[in-house]
Amino acid sequence: MELQKIETHRSFGGQQTKYRHLSETLHCEMTFSVYLPETTVENQEIPLIWWLAGLTSTDDNFSIKGGFQRYAAEQQIAFVMPDTSPRGDVADSEDWDLGQGAGFYLNATQEPWKKDFQMYDYLTKELTEIIYSLIPNLSGKESIMGHSMGGHGSLVIGLKNLARFASISAFAPISNPSNVPWGQKAFTAYLGADQATWSEWDATELIKKETTSQPPILITQGTADPFYEVQLNEEAFLTAAESAKHEVFYQKEEGYDHSYFTIATFVEQHIAFHATYLKQ
Repeated sequence: MELQKIETHRSFGGQQTKYRHLSETLHCEMTFSVYLPETTVENQEIPLIWWLAGLTSTDDNFSIKGGFQRYAAEQQIAFVMPDTSPRGDVADSEDWDLGQGAGFYLNATQEPWKKDFQMYDYLTKELTEIIYSLIPNLSGKESIMGHSMGGHGSLVIGLKNLARFASISAFAPISNPSNVPWGQKAFTAYLGADQATWSEWDATELIKKETTSQPPILITQGTADPFYEVQLNEEAFLTAAESAKHEVFYQKEEGYDHSYFTIATFVEQHIAFHATYLKQ
């Protein structure tokens, strides 16, 4: 597997690097970014946080606008930022919320998507192997977080891999996609009309399952988010989490919206939350 380094930048003592590779899972070239903090102790073990971006985003959005590097450096935590979907000569849609830029972090089963739109397998298998090879002295501890569609992805991937992730967090997540327009549109296209197949990719359904491992979850939602009432209503997810006795810290922040201004404001809090569990 040939890995091409596209660019690298020094940031708060660490290195922010963007890579390109040919994905065997997605059958196209993919980019991703990694932040490695400058370690203060020789052979210091470094934990890892995955960041999953939202609709229309790439690995650049959080890298450039998230403001996380200072806090990752302070906490001595590495970050990986994948892209949101396959790119290039693969299936696409004229709709902004379907196709390239809108992979929804699942494994598609329907044409024309199923050949290439296997984002869950790409992230949890192929890219995972690459990332592990790029982080010296990886501690073996991981957490996952994301925004909007990426918040959906972080919840779903975290809840499907309970033993792997120490903690989960999300900004304005699509937490019950089976019952909101964004999710219904994507799931119908990628998974088909049979809604019985959707539960595997819906965090509200996944959190209901009995398990001995329950990583804590932090969710931040702005009250001025224009997508909140129609796309992001959290009631079903929080009710399911309460019934399952799964620890969820849910906070509404007055006047904050769906943008990276909100993410940059509260990202320090989210990183500190993860650090508590990554360093146990």
